[in-house]
Amino acid sequence: MRADVFDPAKRSAIMRAVKSRDTGPELKVRALVRELGYARRYRLNGANLPGKPDLVFSAMRKAVFVHGCFWHGHDCKRGARQPKDNAAYWRAKIARNTARDRASLKALRKDDWTPLVIWECETRDAVALKRKLTKFLR
Repeated sequence: MRADVFDPAKRSAIMRAVKSRDTGPELKVRALVRELGYARRYRLNGANLPGKPDLVFSAMRKAVFVHGCFWHGHDCKRGARQPKDNAAYWRAKIARNTARDRASLKALRKDDWTPLVIWECETRDAVALKRKLTKFLR
């Protein structure tokens, strides 16, 4: 185990800055959804649904999750990066997140909802993301 390069107070401040809602990728998705004409058709953070989707289109029974690649174990470059410090903890945490995500998607499908997962890395290509959202929201 390597020593942290930050003192505990600085590390605490960095971890406090990690947000779970209104993240950059989520704001990009919401802006594109508004641009597509669905501004008043969704709710944020569906607390009554499995996994608390980031955007919920109740009338269409569709839910959108915007996942951070690292936190949810995506297979892209950023998501595949393994932390060197406290590696066992982080591997277990990301494995739990991935298992919880799979269970949430399965529960939504079982209840006749259509979920969509958008990865943080996908938000970098606005044209492709817009195409994906258009196809999903038809």
